[in-house]
Amino acid sequence: MKNFLILSLILIFTCTGCATKEDLRRSEGLFGMKLATLQKDLSKLQEATGENSEFIKSARKSQADIGADVIDLRNSIQKLRGATESLKVTVETLESKKKLENLNGTLVDISNRLAYLESYLSIDKGGGKKENSGKESPTPIKNGGATGREEAYSNAYSIFKTGEYGLAKEAFRKFLKSFPDTEYSDNAQFWIGECDYFEGKYEEAIVEYEGVIQNYPKGNKVPNTFLKQALSFLKLGDKSSAKLLLQRVIKDYPNTTPARIARKKLIDIK
Repeated sequence: MKNFLILSLILIFTCTGCATKEDLRRSEGLFGMKLATLQKDLSKLQEATGENSEFIKSARKSQADIGADVIDLRNSIQKLRGATESLKVTVETLESKKKLENLNGTLVDISNRLAYLESYLSIDKGGGKKENSGKESPTPIKNGGATGREEAYSNAYSIFKTGEYGLAKEAFRKFLKSFPDTEYSDNAQFWIGECDYFEGKYEEAIVEYEGVIQNYPKGNKVPNTFLKQALSFLKLGDKSSAKLLLQRVIKDYPNTTPARIARKKLIDIK
């Protein structure tokens, strides 16, 4: 019995020893598998880390490139702003020049209108030559980028304004020779007649005024021309011819300044 018990204990210890070694081998196997898995995961992690590093480098390079592009863009915008300011100044300069041209054109028109009024004022005062101030002829009025005809006409008219009627008549004739059919030609012919009128050469004035009627029948100087012919006849004492011409002005060109003057003169004649 005692021997059997001893034998049983030996078997138990033997079996227990065998199980422990088996378990140890299994544990070692599992540990090895886990270690291999960890090593594999570590390798993947290292690879991923390397890729991320490259990505970060690439991202940083792109960021640097973008920064350089932004700087270039800012410089371009600055240059564009400078060009815009320069263009703005140029436009303002052109607008100012255009306004000046328009102003000069208006001054020419006003100057001509004043000449008409001065002519009529001289009529009411009995005519006569204007006093010459002794000064040089004024600078021609230029209409912006004046053409040759505008400059020549303005020069002749400026001489007329000084009272140098002989020189003015010569200048107007020279203008008509060079520019016989322009928007200023009928004016020039009319002022030639005015030169004779203010010099008291009424017969010659009538002939020169007739040149306006014959050569420029559609011009705006025709009503004034008929009126000045009538006044010239009055100066010569021919009231009948003067009345006929004054009545024609009133009939053909009513509601005009020449017509109003003609009515006044008819009343004075009666």
